[in-house]
Formats: sequence, structure tokens, C-alpha cells
Amino acid sequence: MSESKTVGEKLQEKLLTKHESGWETISEAEKKQITQFCDGYIDFLNNGKTERECVKVAKQIAESNGFKPLEKYKKLKAGDKVYFINRGKNIILAVIGEEDLENGVKLVGAHIDSPRLDLKPNPLYEDTGFAYFKTQYYGGIKKYQWVTMPIAIHGVVVLKDGKTIDVNIGEENDDVTFVITDLLPHMARKQMEKKLSEGIEGEDLNLLIGNIPFDDEKVSEKVKLNVMKILNEKYGMVESDFLSAEWELVPAFRAKSLGFDRSMVAGYGQDDRVCAYTSLRAICEVENPQKTAVCLLVDKEEIGSVGNTGMEAQTFEKFLGELLVLKGEEKTPNVMNRIFANSQMLSADVDGAFDPIYASVADRRNASYFGRGVGLNKYTGGRGKSGANDANAEYVAQLRKLFDDNKVAFQLCELGKVDEGGGGTIAYILANKGMDVIDCGTPVLSMHSPYEVSSKFDVYMSYRAYLVFMK
Repeated sequence: MSESKTVGEKLQEKLLTKHESGWETISEAEKKQITQFCDGYIDFLNNGKTERECVKVAKQIAESNGFKPLEKYKKLKAGDKVYFINRGKNIILAVIGEEDLENGVKLVGAHIDSPRLDLKPNPLYEDTGFAYFKTQYYGGIKKYQWVTMPIAIHGVVVLKDGKTIDVNIGEENDDVTFVITDLLPHMARKQMEKKLSEGIEGEDLNLLIGNIPFDDEKVSEKVKLNVMKILNEKYGMVESDFLSAEWELVPAFRAKSLGFDRSMVAGYGQDDRVCAYTSLRAICEVENPQKTAVCLLVDKEEIGSVGNTGMEAQTFEKFLGELLVLKGEEKTPNVMNRIFANSQMLSADVDGAFDPIYASVADRRNASYFGRGVGLNKYTGGRGKSGANDANAEYVAQLRKLFDDNKVAFQLCELGKVDEGGGGTIAYILANKGMDVIDCGTPVLSMHSPYEVSSKFDVYMSYRAYLVFMK
């Protein structure tokens, strides 16, 4: 017969938070379910390495689950599923609820842009028998991580006649690859004496793309000409077409399961495509909600949410305005303000997971951990919460109850020690409009690197969190 619990053990169980790996709390059937879900997530990462590609994949998933373009509707009713695409770089999906929009919406918002290298407007040049592309880095990167690894080119070129051509080079096994070279250690004494942030200069992130000269003694820049000849034959381009091209340089690595136990996902762009995929999958399973459920996937978060495809644009307000008209709701004065004031949002963005190798920058008691579920950041910002949306206690309490009642594993966390960490998301933008907002996303290791890592358990719990929230 087992011994009865002591008074102290009973109090500990009742009063103190228990921290344990979620893998220990689930059945083998649930583990299999998580694995199957993450197989789809890995496919999403491999097929969506840019914001344009993410929108295309999201559209395919949405349409296969009954969503239709907003412009196809002349009138909306409860249960209808609609989507709207803005300039091919962000997508909004909604399941129309029973209640009027004026009573607010349940919004999950993520971003689909990730740190990368972009081509400069005039990128192609030749130097000492090599052809290169000059680049400009996008978002917060460690520049030294982008050298001596296989790089793929994704994007579009829009020719002067308006024809748009998709570009995807370097992903297939029989495809070519590209690389940014680095200095050999034998000659790198001065380089290695520099600070880590200065070891590789931004202007030296030049992509090596060719070495064979064009066979004509009367022309100059023969290697550059030969590369341009290949691009002209393949895409119909001339050099000036780079002026209207968006070519993004991304790691050519494939996303895969990580570890002997296959418990993790390794791949490029998990900040923030892990939250994009999980929120997309969640809204596809929402049927006849009370409040209208919305999944918002935006661009430009990594550079401040600016521009007409970022969260600062008026796209979301325009979308809500269209819903009001199609639902036949009266557009009374200040109706948009009332929608925002009555709405709740999960700002679906990742958190920096605790890494024992770099434990000194984390507060162990307030860090997010692999295998403990989706991470809630009550506030982000930097130092003294500067620039943060600080969610109110009432909203946090609602979410605690919702997640506990639906057996969603979650953890409340912050990004690093007070004087070490900090960051920003799209949360403050919607909070400034009057919404209740909290950051809610998957913990990630090696965030902003070319190859990030997440826990499959946490990925699945992110999906479950978004689903019960929107339902």
C-alpha cells in the first residue's frame, strides 16, 4: 500500500506551479498526432521560404478547407469562410460569426517575413574573374552566420512589359547552389581579432554566382555577360530588369525532424512561420463561431511592420469594413473603434527558448522551455518594458482559464534577463487601436539564425491554443 501524502506534499500540489515536460503527460496516440501535425508543418517550411510563397501555400490550404475569396461574395452570413490577399504578401482569413462585428472579433495575427538577404537594386558585378550579386540584409541577423553555407534564390522579377516571373533556384538536389565566401583561418588573424559583430561586414555579403567568361575577346566583363546571357535565356531578363525584381537569398537547407527521438523541428524561417502555420491550420477547423474568427498573416514585421503589406498599413481596417458591408451591418459613427475595443487578439510570435549553453542571458524562473507548451509573453519591449504591449491581468486570467479548461499546455515567460533581452512584435499596433492583446507563440532556439529549432510538442500546443481561442 502506498504511503499517504504529507500535509506539505498536499499543499505543494495545491499551491505551487508544477513544471514538467509535456511529453511525460501525453499518450502514445497523442505523440503520433503531434508527429503527423508537424510533418505538415515541415512541408510548409520547405514550400514557403518567402512571404510570397507562404501566401500561395496558405491560399491552397484555405481553399481546400472551404475558404473563398472575399470578392466572390455579395452577402455574408454566419459560417461563411472568406480570405483576402494583399499584394501577394499578406493574407487575411475569416470565419463569420453569429454575433455582429461591432461586438468584436477573435484575432490571431502572425508574420510571414523572416530575416534574410535581399539583392540591391543594381546587384550584378564582376571582379577578378568572378561574378557576384551585391546584397542588403533584411531584419536582425548575425552576419557571420550567412557565409560559407548553401544559399538559394527565391522571388520574382517583373519585366518592363508587366510580365511577372517566379524564381526559385537552389532547392532541388540536381540544382545549382550559391555561396558567400569567407577568409581562410590561415590568413584571418586580423579578422579574428575583431568583435564578432564586425568580423563580416555588410558590404562583403556578396553572393558568388559565376566564373566562366563569355567567349568573345571584344567584350568587357565577360563573366558578368555570361551570367546575364544565362538569365536572359531562362527568364528573358536584361540587366535593368533587376530594378523591378525581388530576389530573396535564403538558406538552401531543408527543414527536417531533429534528434534521434525526432522530437524537434529544425528549419529556416520558424520565426514566425511556426505561428503562421499553426494559426492557419487552426482557423481551418473553426466552424460557426460566436464571434467572427480572423487569422491575419502579415509582412514586414522584421523591419518595423511598415509599408503597405505590414501591420501598420490600413489593410486590416479595410478588410473589416468590407465585412461590415457584406454582412449588411450599419456603418454607424465610430463603429470601427467599437470593433477594436470589443476584440481580443493573440499576437502569434515566437519566444526565445531557454538554451542551457547560453544560460547566463536568461532568467531561469521566467524563461520559456522546450516541451512545456505555447509561450505567453505578458510584455515584450526592452529594458524597462520600452515599446511593449503589457497585457492586463484580466485578459491573462481569461486565457489561463481557457487553456486550462481545454488542456492546452502553456507557460508565461519573457525574453531574456531585464538588461539583456527584449524585442517587439505586432502586438502594440493592435493594442493601440483598443484591443486586448498578448503575445502567444512557440519557443524557438537560435532565433533569427539560418536554421532555427522548435519543439514539436510546443508547435502542436500553439495550434491548440489558437484553435480554442478562435472557437
